[in-house]
Amino acid sequence: MSEAASTRVALADSTALLPSLAPLLHEWLPRQRWFAGKGRPVTAFSLVSATEILQVGTGSVAAGTGTGLLHLLVRAHQPATPAQSPDDCYQLLLGVRAVLPPRLAPALIGQVTEGPLAGRTVYEGLHDPRLAGLLLERFRTPGTLGALRFDRSGPAIAAGLAPRLLETDQSNTSLVYGDAYILKIFRRIFPGTNPDLELPLALAQEGCGRVPAPVAWFESITPRPLTLGVLQPFLSGAEDGWRLALRALAAGLDFTDEAHALGRATAEVHTALAAALPTPALHRAQTERLAASMVRRLEAAAQAVPELVPYVPGLRAAFDAVAALGHRGRDWAAQRVHGDLHLGQTLRAADGFWSLIDFEGEPARPLPERRRPQLPVRDIAGMLRSFDYAARSHRPWNADWAARCRTAYCEGYADAAGVDPRSEPELLRAHETDKAVYEVLYEARHRPDWLPVPMAAIHRLAAADD
Repeated sequence: MSEAASTRVALADSTALLPSLAPLLHEWLPRQRWFAGKGRPVTAFSLVSATEILQVGTGSVAAGTGTGLLHLLVRAHQPATPAQSPDDCYQLLLGVRAVLPPRLAPALIGQVTEGPLAGRTVYEGLHDPRLAGLLLERFRTPGTLGALRFDRSGPAIAAGLAPRLLETDQSNTSLVYGDAYILKIFRRIFPGTNPDLELPLALAQEGCGRVPAPVAWFESITPRPLTLGVLQPFLSGAEDGWRLALRALAAGLDFTDEAHALGRATAEVHTALAAALPTPALHRAQTERLAASMVRRLEAAAQAVPELVPYVPGLRAAFDAVAALGHRGRDWAAQRVHGDLHLGQTLRAADGFWSLIDFEGEPARPLPERRRPQLPVRDIAGMLRSFDYAARSHRPWNADWAARCRTAYCEGYADAAGVDPRSEPELLRAHETDKAVYEVLYEARHRPDWLPVPMAAIHRLAAADD
């Protein structure tokens, strides 16, 4: 065995590694935007896996002339709550140096005082262009490294592309290589295949060009498969739908052509997903459970947000109407969907072609729930709410702009799918109501100044039967 291989195994298997890092992680991890357990103390860490992507145990690092990259999967143990897991798993890519250069000072985690990395400085490795470039090299030559496996699909990947870290992600971290690829690194890791890999692969097999096809990906293979990151083409020059909508509002421009095109794009993706993956039927029992879960979320939100209480009877009527349809024997075909569709999850190219991105679903929900077949109307409701948000973000509020966009989006969807989502008003109202209730709870907790935005929808939806 070579010295490098021997060092790599020794460090990855060291029982002293995590205890030596734990004091630094206790301070650093809860401050990260993607840490899901904010507000609850971290009581302990446990190591799921450790792999040296670039060896850190040789003399060059200790002498200050080398750099190491350590990949860790770490479980953070916290007191459980009804809505949150007590032991989320996080992916860390730690750079290791004897001395951190000034340009990497913002990435500092701290200096290790004991254990196999004693005396060395540990930092967020994705901020280091050299270490970020190593990940692209691993994708160019797929294979297994320690607990990690790198896979590639399609043509060869270009070499030597300069990486840059995007600062816009909340629940993940993204790197752009040149103007060719974007790598999404999942931070909170769940067992199983992440939908942001699974669904774009399925869509690519169906020939759906509305979603950038994965070029490569990597996963943990020990102790069980875990999706860690996905490399996709970078749509250089494309703009997201949210910014385009706000720009149109500011300029007093109509957005209905774009909304219509977005409806078509959504329908094409739904059609391809239905062809690629199972479409189980929702019968009476499943429909009643769906409505009951919406009622539970409404009741929980009303307990947390008093402003919601007067509207509960009218909102619950939307869910009861769906349950009644199921009770009378109405059923629907469920399928895989985007799961968190809004204007910010869409990109328009310079030629006007719309793409859908970020198929991870709502990151706060458990992965099995995000992978569950659902009704396509969930995505439609999310986009309709997004038009409302855009209109409310502009002063003065342009309610007609939002209404025209909503109509155009549904018409575009109907043109491509052959089914108008407005033809089943009970289903559409229930899902839009459920989304608005979620928004009320989120805004009350995180952005109180935005609470009037979903509350305006709550007022409209609760009065729909009046």
